Amino acid sequence: MSRDQLARAWHIALKDIRTYYLKPPLISWGMLFPAVMILAFYLRSPGDIRALAPGLVALTVLFGATSVEAVVIAFEKRIGAMERLVMAPISHAALLIGKGASGALFGTMTGAIVWASASLALGLALHPAALLVIALGSVAFALLGVLIALLMREVFDAMTVSNFVRFPMIFVCGVFMPFASMAPALRVVATVLPLSYTVDGLRHLMVSGNGSAFHLWLDLVAVAAFAALLYAACYRLLEHRLEELL
Repeated sequence: MSRDQLARAWHIALKDIRTYYLKPPLISWGMLFPAVMILAFYLRSPGDIRALAPGLVALTVLFGATSVEAVVIAFEKRIGAMERLVMAPISHAALLIGKGASGALFGTMTGAIVWASASLALGLALHPAALLVIALGSVAFALLGVLIALLMREVFDAMTVSNFVRFPMIFVCGVFMPFASMAPALRVVATVLPLSYTVDGLRHLMVSGNGSAFHLWLDLVAVAAFAALLYAACYRLLEHRLEELL
């Protein structure tokens, strides 16, 4: 991809961040909702709050990257903004990168803030590799949001499907309890969800692998593979549904 195309993708990402992401309600939703979920689970079953920190960071990344990403394209299809982008001199790959980059950057930012804050407050290790896990997870979750937006025709439908996908992931991906404590059927489901590997990677780097189920290198490879597969799916769907955007 040429430098000009990457520059155009970057401008699309900046436009989306300014328009949709840098709003107090979204920032509070992306950071406070995961904290409330973790606190509620902790109060119900008190234990070592440090063990829940990786799940808190992973949830922040998930909601930060998908809270708007899943509805932006559906919304812009309705108001005609996507039509202008498709007709602009930008490749479909660059358009997809620009749309996904905004959610990925926001998820990485909010996740990094919560990671640093939780680690300092709870005395956990500040391993720089955790930022790589956060960034890879943000890319995968942002592309998941783009895929949902491309699949749905209306904003309400995109929001509904997004929540239908995200909320079950919270309870089957090892966020609140180690994989070893989960039922065998849930562990099988967890292995095909990107949130599982994001949580597991953060467990390695924040709590010395306590409760982890996979090797750290497998976590990194799996999240990167999910991101690549989701990008390929988004690209094919964008090509297939191009006429609907015009």
